[in-house]
Amino acid sequence: MTTGHQAGLRVRVARKLPLAVDIALFELVSVDGASLPAFSAGAHIDVSMPGGHTRQYSLCNDPARAQRYEIAVLKDPQGRGGSVAMHEQVQQGDELSISHPRNHFELASGAQESVLLAGGIGITPLLCMAQSLAASGQSFVLHYCSRSEGRTAFRERLAHAPFADRVRFHFDDGPASQALDLAGILGKPRPRVHLYTCGPQGFMDAVLSSARGSGWAQEQLHYEFFKAEPAPSAGTGFEVLIASSGRVIRIEPDQTVVAALAAHGIEVPTSCEQGVCGTCMTGVLDGEPEHRDLYLSPQEQASNDQFLPCCSRAKSARLVLDL
Repeated sequence: MTTGHQAGLRVRVARKLPLAVDIALFELVSVDGASLPAFSAGAHIDVSMPGGHTRQYSLCNDPARAQRYEIAVLKDPQGRGGSVAMHEQVQQGDELSISHPRNHFELASGAQESVLLAGGIGITPLLCMAQSLAASGQSFVLHYCSRSEGRTAFRERLAHAPFADRVRFHFDDGPASQALDLAGILGKPRPRVHLYTCGPQGFMDAVLSSARGSGWAQEQLHYEFFKAEPAPSAGTGFEVLIASSGRVIRIEPDQTVVAALAAHGIEVPTSCEQGVCGTCMTGVLDGEPEHRDLYLSPQEQASNDQFLPCCSRAKSARLVLDL
């Protein structure tokens, strides 16, 4: 697997702590004792771990404390193996390779108010945002939905935070009085109010569809998926033309564009390989992509001038790629 960003950083697991049922906190520090690169709220890192897995995890500590990074990992036995490796094979004192932080989920500038809606482990980037917003004196509210108290990561930290009065917990097994009221929260969009959401796809679909149905403008909606649903069947084959060389490469029905290009010696940087992180984003000069990613906004997809070749395909017989 290749990566298109800066060379990796070597870090040591300074602490590994249980946060909630099946959720562990990993505190990472530089192996040489130096400060780690600065980051902004919403940023994530790629973590390379035993077994050759590379996964993306949001940084959840206060951005003002960049001498360390914190990530929280939900153990998912039905996943692709990365979270299980982190829980079962990575221990305190171990060394790991990580990427420099990248941010595709930044806080909007000039917001009058921010509404943060977290589902489950989706709390990680939103916790970082809440800390950053509180530190800068900005108005916000954080709604945190989880299955139960025992599965709520950072519950104690949030309950004792300086901004605890702006945090609302919603438990699936709790009384009806504390259930999440999306219509009430999102029913009255106002200018310069921005919505941020992260969590399981079903949760995010409900949040975003409710917001759009209530009249929220797309530029007020900010979201980050951390896991893609299984991709639909591949469909028919097509061709890609490499603009710089004129080479034409056939993409078979059961092949990704990234895999087909790699087979012909053309390496496109990848990371998540699910259309979530945006690492492989490639310009499209001609043709119509079939977007299957969760990274580009609907407007960006409609422009058809870029796509994510790790998962997306083509509606037209040929795509001309800016490679």
